[in-house]
Amino acid sequence: MKSPRRTALIVILVILVVGVVGGLFANHQLAKKRHQERIVATTYAVVQIADKLKLPLVGVPTTANKMPARYKNVTRVGNPMSPSAEKIASTKPTVVYSVTTLKDQFGKSFKQQHIKPYFLNLQSVSSLQKVVSQMGQKYDRQSEAKAANNQINQAKKRAKQRANGHQQPRVLVLMGLPGAGYMVATNQSYVGNLVKLAGGKNVFSSKSQEYMQPSDEAIEKARPQVILRLAHAMPNMVIPEFNQEFKSQSFWKQTPAVQDKRVYDLTEPNFDATANMRAAKALGEVSKWLYPGSN
Repeated sequence: MKSPRRTALIVILVILVVGVVGGLFANHQLAKKRHQERIVATTYAVVQIADKLKLPLVGVPTTANKMPARYKNVTRVGNPMSPSAEKIASTKPTVVYSVTTLKDQFGKSFKQQHIKPYFLNLQSVSSLQKVVSQMGQKYDRQSEAKAANNQINQAKKRAKQRANGHQQPRVLVLMGLPGAGYMVATNQSYVGNLVKLAGGKNVFSSKSQEYMQPSDEAIEKARPQVILRLAHAMPNMVIPEFNQEFKSQSFWKQTPAVQDKRVYDLTEPNFDATANMRAAKALGEVSKWLYPGSN
């Protein structure tokens, strides 16, 4: 007859063995699931996040931007503004990522293909960092996510130090629209958020609107000391249009920014309408433009 102590020991060993085997099996199943993930990124900003996290993709946007080497031969699924539902479906995706600002672009064709995109909020630097952390957790890329966010945090710290002790400059942010003039980007926009982090004061603020169309008189009255002109789409067309606008409309010449030659053009890949993995570099540039004499 076995002693109670020996029986208990055997039971404990069995439980431990079962626990270890169960844990190994669960980890194997989780790894297998992650390996089977077929991810489509429909915007370049999402591609940048995936690249930082070293994630495999089966679909990427058709863009003039340089594609990371790991995605060189991946299927192109069309323009971020109007991606092809058919091409996306052909990749047999398990998840399709876009951004919240393009949510209205995904219509009936995607429903017909039974594609339900997941929209990432990249409207500010903090929301970008949140997305990076969440995706790092989801795809077991925590160390890569932490490194990427640390880089952004360092840029935030340097920008705060540069602005420390200085009076906030008044900043006007314009977003050029190819062939259709421009709109003003408020504090709710991504570039507006960069201005805030860099220690600037956006001359047009809003509780909810990212962009607005103020009058020429309102812009002149705001007397911006720095003007940032975002030309993320078709810069070869937008920048000349900006130059013509500033030359032909006399009120621009009355703004301190133009008089002091503090007008800057923001172009890809460092700048975009949504936050991306070049946020640290973009913040550094905006910080230097706002406080050129600071270290």
